[in-house]
Amino acid sequence: MCPEHVPGRAGGFAVAGDPRVTVAVITRDRVASLLRTLDALAALPEKPPVIVVDNSRDDKTYRAVLGHPALTRLLGPVGNTGALGRNLAVRHARTPYVAFSDDDSWWEPGSLARAADLLDRHRRLGLLAARTLVGDEAAEDPLNAVLAASPLPAEPDLPGRPVLGFLGCACVVRREAFLAVGGYHPLLFFGGEETLLAYDLAAQGWGLAYEPGLRARHHPGNHGRPGRSCLVRRNHVLTVCLRRPWPVVLRAGADLAMAAAAGRPGARRALKEALERLPAALARRRTLPPPVEHAARLLDRQSAGRAEEDAAP
Repeated sequence: MCPEHVPGRAGGFAVAGDPRVTVAVITRDRVASLLRTLDALAALPEKPPVIVVDNSRDDKTYRAVLGHPALTRLLGPVGNTGALGRNLAVRHARTPYVAFSDDDSWWEPGSLARAADLLDRHRRLGLLAARTLVGDEAAEDPLNAVLAASPLPAEPDLPGRPVLGFLGCACVVRREAFLAVGGYHPLLFFGGEETLLAYDLAAQGWGLAYEPGLRARHHPGNHGRPGRSCLVRRNHVLTVCLRRPWPVVLRAGADLAMAAAAGRPGARRALKEALERLPAALARRRTLPPPVEHAARLLDRQSAGRAEEDAAP
């Protein structure tokens, strides 16, 4: 876990722009990609403060980005913090809202100001999920269509489409709400960690909405993240164990066990790691309030319907 006293390694200066949104970036050993992200953030008309959490194994990233005009603060935790680096960045932010980017993603001009306007107007709104455009060709991320088709009913005090999911590098949070629920859960570390945060925000009464007028750019390139599918499988089981009713937990565990028995890639490792973390998940188990569980079930049915369509000849 990151120590609270991690010092900033780069100082910023006051610039004209929109003072409401900080951009938090987590990175690990991808200097060229991070520099491209910082260049794009520096060009935004909002001129947001940018906090970078460097999970790298050496000081190459520090030396490469120190003094970059976009950078307000560079935090160097001891060891790799995974998604928990976002928690560290939010704690250090001094603005009411925080937008997340990874070292291969950034925001289009005007999107941060629009997000801040929506958060200003809708006091129950805790998180805005943006439309994600991938690569130089600005292709639609598949999650956009899923969020746009959310089966959750419209809520009069929220903009856009109510959701219980989002992409971690394409969302803006109300700092107060994020900190109130504890941010990303330490048990998951990385990989599909967004669902649990969405559950916890909704459980405390915060609204989440998809707003396609907000646009984030994602340029993942060819680097990928080895082992990600395993982590997503593991964290799905842990998430339902932490928050969902026992029949949902048993079904998720059985699905993973069958995938492991069938030799599907990463499933055996995912099962092993889920079982290792099971006692900690049980100790922290807290089921969702009935309205949120109902919303989660609606989304379960939506996901099952998509799976059936994909499997159809």
